Amino acid sequence: MGEEPSVPVPRLRTAISVETDGWAHFDYVRMPDYRWGIFLVPKSGERTIGFGDNLGQPAWDDVPGEHRNALRRIIVTQADTEPASVEQQRQLGKVAPSIYDLRNLFQVNVEEGRHLWAMVYLLHRHFGRDGREEAEELLARRSGSSDKPRILNAFNEPIDDWLSFFMFAMFTDRDGKYQLAALAESGFDPLARTTRFMLTEEAHHLFVGEMGVDRVVQRTAGLMREGKEPRKEGAIPLDIIQRYLNQWFTLSLDLFGGEVSSNAADFFAAGLKGRFREDDLAEHKAMGQSYRLEVPENGKLVEENVPLRNAMNEVLRDEYVKDCQRAVDRWNKTLAKNGVQGLSLALPHRRFHRGVGPHSTAKFDPQGRMMSEAEFEAHKDEWLINEADRKYVKSVMNGVFERGKMASFIAPPAKGINGMPVDFEYVRAPGS
Repeated sequence: MGEEPSVPVPRLRTAISVETDGWAHFDYVRMPDYRWGIFLVPKSGERTIGFGDNLGQPAWDDVPGEHRNALRRIIVTQADTEPASVEQQRQLGKVAPSIYDLRNLFQVNVEEGRHLWAMVYLLHRHFGRDGREEAEELLARRSGSSDKPRILNAFNEPIDDWLSFFMFAMFTDRDGKYQLAALAESGFDPLARTTRFMLTEEAHHLFVGEMGVDRVVQRTAGLMREGKEPRKEGAIPLDIIQRYLNQWFTLSLDLFGGEVSSNAADFFAAGLKGRFREDDLAEHKAMGQSYRLEVPENGKLVEENVPLRNAMNEVLRDEYVKDCQRAVDRWNKTLAKNGVQGLSLALPHRRFHRGVGPHSTAKFDPQGRMMSEAEFEAHKDEWLINEADRKYVKSVMNGVFERGKMASFIAPPAKGINGMPVDFEYVRAPGS
């Protein structure tokens, strides 16, 4: 037998329990030796369905025949995102900005793999031959493939630099938080219990994204405070950061689906997929209520009131946008703390650069103003990632693997992982 390839050895968190305290173990693990478990939060008495037409009925331990196809579709769509992100990020380790960040990349990837395993378990356990066939198809699809791409467009986008990775973890993984939270309300109890535990792991992924962008902003702002030109110092200018923000935020908005959706209404009515923190809401049937939308029609925006159940995608998207705004406010505080005046980052309007729903039928600027396609094309490179941006950002992606050192475009984190210092040996070299 030949020698085994050299593999870095990161210090990783491994889920070992569903208990609130002590649910994870930290230690150095060779990547081929990392093991996935299947974790469902424990049953808590006789759970009932918390919303929709089946409100108050016992939750299902087995798949109801009338909801089999819908539940399979929901699980497959969620499952497909998990390996997709690993495929998108598979080359990033070569240009990691620090071993702290390299360790976080490994952590995110192994947990996305575990989340795939969790969804595949549900398919195998509850959907028989159909479930096994769907699980095989999950392995056949590939991110960015022209023949068998991943189901959702954002998971076919290239991620070959760390600014894209941080934006993905910030915005696209944050969509995952809200999708998982909605599924954690499901009347299908194995799905609800599985996704609740997945949310425990997902929190770190969101931290990696939000604080990763914050550290990029901090580095740029610090140089500006010193009167230095970020480009000359190998940092990333704010206008490029804004374009990356615009692109990844809008791609992630599409993941919620169309603003008006009969599928979303059916899923809610059946008790398959709820709202964010459904238990905190005053009512749980969403009947006799409406949601006001502005949609393009004949070259202008018109108001439309739709039944609330049909607007469930938009209701979930509302919560997501509020959460994203909180993070952008953090980044702007970082700019202000560094004395940057008159410049800030901003979420584009949710009508901007949409690929699904009514807003995909027209063109809008980042402030949400309708415009012609010619006007949009003339300004597109000012608002979205352009080739010059990609080329420059890739030029500063130089791997840094010395303890405590950081690449030129990013500031050190405020603290390390699991109580360890920033200059801890988060990843050991192969063979060490």
